[in-house]
Amino acid sequence: MRDILRAAATAAFVVGLLLLMLNPPSLSGAEDLVSLLAGALVLIIVTAVVTVWLTERDTMSEQEFERLVERSEILARQPQAALEQNEFDTLVADAIDELPEELRAALEHVPVVVSRLGTQHHAYGHYYGDTIARDNFEERIVIYQDTLERDFGHDPELLRAQVARTLRHEVAHHLGWGEKGVRGLGL
Repeated sequence: MRDILRAAATAAFVVGLLLLMLNPPSLSGAEDLVSLLAGALVLIIVTAVVTVWLTERDTMSEQEFERLVERSEILARQPQAALEQNEFDTLVADAIDELPEELRAALEHVPVVVSRLGTQHHAYGHYYGDTIARDNFEERIVIYQDTLERDFGHDPELLRAQVARTLRHEVAHHLGWGEKGVRGLGL
């Protein structure tokens, strides 16, 4: 009820100002003043009801809200379970660990992300950003799990080697090598 009254008061103020500005009441008769007040009252009530209906339409009930709070409190008391790392993520982590120290240092602020959109990009990996010499754009290396597993997943050792090769290829781009130069390195 309080919301309806608040909406009605706001609507009354706005409607009253509009009516006074657009059609100032004449003091020639009480009938004009009563018509003006009755019209304003009807408009205020309709506006208030519509406003409350619109604001309550997306709200949850008190019971739903209490259930949500209770569930949140239960989840907050539970220790957060560690995310399980899949085998492919482990291959990528191992490939990073196997890089020489200088290359790992160059990747210190470059996230390496595993994605399943390789088929869409027709690639095993991508480097996004500037080179290490220019730092104008956010950088990241994306390793595409789907295309690597599709083409090399039949042999675990071959997959491991290709993940490492793809990572080195993208690191070379980060260091400033173009596609032709990276391929010249055998990557």
